[in-house]
Amino acid sequence: MNQKNIPILQMLEEFSTTKSISFHVPGHKSGVIFPEQAKSYYEHILKLDMTELPGLDDLHAPHGAIAEAEKLASAFFQSDHTFFLINGSTVGNLAMILAACKQNDKVIVQRNSHKSILNGLELAGVRPVFLAPEYDAKVERFTSPAINTLEKALDEHPDAKAVILTYPDYFGRTYDIKTMIELAHDRNIPVLVDEAHGVHFALGEPFPKSALELGADVVVHSAHKTAPAMTMASYLHIKSKLITKESLAYRLQMLQSSSPSYPLMASLDIARYYLAMLNQERIQQILEDIDKIKALFREAVSHWDIIPSDDPLKLTIQLKDGYTAKEAARLFEEQGIYPELTTDRQILFIFGLGPFSEWARLKKVLKYVMEALKNNGNHATIEVVNYFTSTIQELALTYREMEGLKQKLIPFEKAIGEIAAEPVIPYPPGIPLISKGEIVTLEHYTAINQLIEQGVRIQQREEGIRIFMSNLKEKQT
Repeated sequence: MNQKNIPILQMLEEFSTTKSISFHVPGHKSGVIFPEQAKSYYEHILKLDMTELPGLDDLHAPHGAIAEAEKLASAFFQSDHTFFLINGSTVGNLAMILAACKQNDKVIVQRNSHKSILNGLELAGVRPVFLAPEYDAKVERFTSPAINTLEKALDEHPDAKAVILTYPDYFGRTYDIKTMIELAHDRNIPVLVDEAHGVHFALGEPFPKSALELGADVVVHSAHKTAPAMTMASYLHIKSKLITKESLAYRLQMLQSSSPSYPLMASLDIARYYLAMLNQERIQQILEDIDKIKALFREAVSHWDIIPSDDPLKLTIQLKDGYTAKEAARLFEEQGIYPELTTDRQILFIFGLGPFSEWARLKKVLKYVMEALKNNGNHATIEVVNYFTSTIQELALTYREMEGLKQKLIPFEKAIGEIAAEPVIPYPPGIPLISKGEIVTLEHYTAINQLIEQGVRIQQREEGIRIFMSNLKEKQT
């Protein structure tokens, strides 16, 4: 297929020249009805914001430009089929779980998965078997489960219907997922992978291999993470003998909007085109710029360490004792440089797949941050807390048992030993520290306090945590 084609964009461009009179949705009428103070920002994109008119195809039953765009993406990513997602990678994660599992099925799941994975488990009503990640001393974080942990879980739960993994982690760290996929496939169990941060892995070396290339059955990519797609634009790829394209398509038409965004779909088409047009010479130029940026960060060795990443587009710094990640991030933001993520000890920066030009400004900001940290270091040492108390763990209650149980909001310090009725989620990265249906431990409480002290935002509606009442079998009346 000709990867130089951008069929959705071309279709919308052609339609926008027809000068038609709109007696259909959306209500902005191609930008004619719109507040003047906002029109200059939106007027070009609104011309592309269409609905399923004759000739404009339908995401849920594509046969024209959208179908062609998905085929081009499938050819580029080397999938059996690629679906366009306009509700983010979240909807892809939900759809793949619902397509692979039915209620009460056992599912083996990496514990440090995104909240959308855990939401998918609850929606499907499955029985998750969680695999705790190992602590990786090289990056001083919990990253991925060990291979022998997965093998043990497969032996203990031979009736599992799927294995769900996250690859790479938020910071670009990979692991031997190929062996894990083979272990599952040896037992005829499909492997579903949240590869939100790996859309650019399809470019090949020096980037890691995609889980799709390594044999995974279903893989979700956030196109907007590192490719030039709009926020909420993602791909879902299938390459499987164990899960059908039809089962995924059915779930997606249930979960995705019945009024899909044409600008988002076009941006997915454009992102695929951009990736396909990146030749090795351009990639090398991009990587050379990234290496220069990393060299500038390395000059601050007295303030932070550079943490290794398998993904060249990620840079993680870890503040040394005497300096806090929160303070360093604040200093960067003061100067107009916004990192992707700040944890209790580390700051993540994500580079784009394009040239960098702000050299003088970056040098000036780095100098400012280093000087400010030197003068304002607070000598707090942060202890690593392991809140993954079991290598292989099931929930204290099934999702069905949780339905209708009475709940109570209590302070975190009083929740130890109770069963959580809601997840506790530091955001970003959106990985639940406590899962719904999990017993709250002292380690959880310690980790939560540490995160709050370091300024990490906890995605909670209220202070404290909701727990299920002590009489677990008593249904709410």
